[in-house]
Amino acid sequence: MTVPTDPARPELLQAERDAILHALGLIGPEPELDTFAKQLAQEAGVPYAMVNIFGDQQQFFGLHTPGDDSELPTVGRSMPLHHGFCPEVVERKKALVLPDVFSSPRFAGNTVVDLIGIRTYAGAPLLHGDTVLGTVCFVGPAERELSTGRDSLALIKQRRNDIMHFLYQRAGIQP
Repeated sequence: MTVPTDPARPELLQAERDAILHALGLIGPEPELDTFAKQLAQEAGVPYAMVNIFGDQQQFFGLHTPGDDSELPTVGRSMPLHHGFCPEVVERKKALVLPDVFSSPRFAGNTVVDLIGIRTYAGAPLLHGDTVLGTVCFVGPAERELSTGRDSLALIKQRRNDIMHFLYQRAGIQP
């Protein structure tokens, strides 16, 4: 199930990611992953949560957004690779928590800050071995106190673990 990877040839990394996604049965949006996203949004107290898989763009295989009666912007099932904070999580292969994105000039200018008014973010990589398949994240329009960072980190890591356990169990694969 693994393909040799060469950092100079990202298509090999994508081929490895695609092979793992196929083995896990992940081919597109799924109601079960939407449920994971909804539960995460509720637990985090935010309007948006995603299970984000990376390919030629970011695709939300699990998505929770505010209802139609909300004044908040709607989010579709895909986003360019350079938008948002999940690309940073993929590159780092580590969770990232930003209680207030404006407190970091590096993140304050991200496109999603203006597009949907993001002020708080927490995301963790979905890892199979050393291969990042995507991320699980939550975002919200209100900043949080810096002291909430540890709780957000624990929550996002737990939900990441829950999703990977679900995917492995469903596919009959040992992690």
